[in-house]
Amino acid sequence: MSATFRCSTTAKRFALRLVWVPPKKRNSKKKADLKAGILRALALTQLLAIAAGCRTPAPDPIRLDGRLLTVENRSSQDWQGVEIWLNMYYRVTVSSIPAGGRFQAPLDAFVAGFGQRFDFRRAQIRDLRVNGTANGKPFELKKEFQSAGLDALKDLGGKKP
Repeated sequence: MSATFRCSTTAKRFALRLVWVPPKKRNSKKKADLKAGILRALALTQLLAIAAGCRTPAPDPIRLDGRLLTVENRSSQDWQGVEIWLNMYYRVTVSSIPAGGRFQAPLDAFVAGFGQRFDFRRAQIRDLRVNGTANGKPFELKKEFQSAGLDALKDLGGKKP
């Protein structure tokens, strides 16, 4: 009986050795390589996100610098018959602005229909538009102004009585 017991114990040990196999070193190396690759990909993603966030936006094609207005044509087409409207009342006309070119005019050059000139010291600029044609198609650019003072609060309230 003891021989049979030994055989069955030996058989059990042999069977356990067949079922349980210790992990090989190659698998742990593959896991380490995979983790390193994931970390590299995450680092690259973060670097690209930071680089994209640091980029400065392109300046507005219509700029006001004190008493000087600058309009830049950033398109690849010439603009023809350009009209620049200030407060929808005063205007300056330009025959053309070449592609990649710019036009500058002092605000005192804007004139109304009856000959009144825009007075920079007394009037506030609320609207600024550029109209013209590019390759026979009309276009319009509008400068977006930031609200200031009490005008910034007008959209916060409810209904007016």
